[in-house]
Amino acid sequence: MRLLENPIRGYAWGSRTALAALQGRSAPTREPEAELWIGAHPDSPSAVGGTPLTEVIAGDPAGVLGAGPVARFGERLPFLLKVLAAAEPLSLQAHPTEEQAAAGFAAEEAAGKPREAADRNYRDPHHKPELLVALEPFEALSGFRAPAATANLLAGLEVAGLAPTIAALRGADPGAALRHAVTGLMELGGAERKALVEDIVAAARGRSGYELAVALGERYPGDIGVVVALLLNQVRLAPGEAIWLPAGNLHAYLRGTGVEIMAASDNVLRGGLTPKHVDVPELLRVLRFEVLADPVVRPREVAPGLVSWPVPVDEFVLHRADLDGGEVTLPGHGPRVVLCLRGEVRVDDGAGELVLTGGQAAFGAAGHTATVSGTGQVYQATTA
Repeated sequence: MRLLENPIRGYAWGSRTALAALQGRSAPTREPEAELWIGAHPDSPSAVGGTPLTEVIAGDPAGVLGAGPVARFGERLPFLLKVLAAAEPLSLQAHPTEEQAAAGFAAEEAAGKPREAADRNYRDPHHKPELLVALEPFEALSGFRAPAATANLLAGLEVAGLAPTIAALRGADPGAALRHAVTGLMELGGAERKALVEDIVAAARGRSGYELAVALGERYPGDIGVVVALLLNQVRLAPGEAIWLPAGNLHAYLRGTGVEIMAASDNVLRGGLTPKHVDVPELLRVLRFEVLADPVVRPREVAPGLVSWPVPVDEFVLHRADLDGGEVTLPGHGPRVVLCLRGEVRVDDGAGELVLTGGQAAFGAAGHTATVSGTGQVYQATTA
């Protein structure tokens, strides 16, 4: 195991206290700190002794990653682990499938659009399924609720401009109803959109059950994402609970701190609640218009002191080990990232051992079995 040096990404929605507290630094920080990146994403790779992990992998891909992962995912670490700290809402967004990402990337490459362009949709040819595990009470929007329930919610606002949306949501086929309603909202003209959002926020003030519309409307005046957000499940995760965000799931993180693991991609299609690029036709093309009855993924015990959150992807699997002076063998044979959330733990994969404290992480190459011991809590990310 080798100690990692991990970059922190600062975005306006980030916390000034959460990541500093995790790492034992003074808080509040001068600037918001949004995400601690742990992995080998080329935009902000971790480092080993000052050498970017991307370069470590490039020097011996099969030796570091293993022949199997290289054959499946190429010469790159296929997952990215983060600690995400949201003090304010993130954008309303969705991610493409692997096929959509590959086609979109190829089209933008052929068109000569620079990869760093602000209006580029596909920065790489990969999908970006995500799993977020709450470290504290965490609020998010994830997937569409039943359209009939949303129609009743919107009708309670008594806003005339919502009549077409409510009528669409009362359609017989849930998928078609959601598609019709969302498309109608997102294709509104600028003036009509602004007026509708203003009317909804005014009607929502002082009414129980509509606090989200007021909060988002004050932060993003005139943004149609304020209305679309009301069609989604509002999720409140308890610590240890998770949300799974496959391709096509419309979602937004609202507030809280969590451990997030994803396929190593940067493809995001935004639908609102952001000053960044929004491509409505492309977003509508990738969205899955289906009801998500229960967005919450609960941990499953796989061994004493060890839990996981099963998800249907090969790029990653996430485990958490809770240690009270004993030892736990971590699943898999690498490559792996081990992150200590609290306490002091020793991690040993036979090729090297080290002690981690809160906020520190280590990387282990393929071909080894790892154990953790001590007192504390660790998360492991590895391939499935």
